[in-house]
Amino acid sequence: MDGYGDRLIARGPTLTGYGDDDETTGSLHVVEVPDDEAARAFAYEDPYYRAGVFDSVRVYRFEKLAGRTMWDFAEAVEGYNRYLVITESESVPVTSKHLIVYGELLTLEDGQRVGRAAMLEAPDSETAAAILQADGDPSSEVHLWAFGGRR
Repeated sequence: MDGYGDRLIARGPTLTGYGDDDETTGSLHVVEVPDDEAARAFAYEDPYYRAGVFDSVRVYRFEKLAGRTMWDFAEAVEGYNRYLVITESESVPVTSKHLIVYGELLTLEDGQRVGRAAMLEAPDSETAAAILQADGDPSSEVHLWAFGGRR
């Protein structure tokens, strides 16, 4: 990851909770790379992937709609958790002071829209889905998420 430090938009683990007994369920990396080949290399040359830690990997283009990285986010609210929300629901304008990073997910091959993703803070998972207007969408995923990495 050190070689990508200046190109990282967001990164961190998805979790079952924030306690000592909770487990990591996955990982998120949003990184600026020059092309599809570099995106695949980033994902599939990852030491954890190569060691068989991940059951699966999804690689998308990410069209950033909130103009910041996770390191630019300074509006943390006490008592709120951080979430990764992924949805296939229609694109709608989303504004919230609780958005950390937000954008469209596109296929690598042809840039077709497949959904939206947001890293955000909210008091609970239902509110997190509602912020992205993904509540009620059966394709939506809401994962407890934490900032990761060094910077």
